[in-house]
Amino acid sequence: MLSTILLVIVILLLVGAFPAWPYSRSWGYAPSGTLGVIVVVLVVLLLMGTI
Repeated sequence: MLSTILLVIVILLLVGAFPAWPYSRSWGYAPSGTLGVIVVVLVVLLLMGTI
């Protein structure tokens, strides 16, 4: 159950990090960098067996 919720959140973050709107093109690497950190933390937690 928790892994399904985490999967949905990661997919929503992927869609949100995509610079499709003109005002978000100036944000640079911030959205995708934040998403990368979240994915790395989730992978480490999965490997440790916490999640």
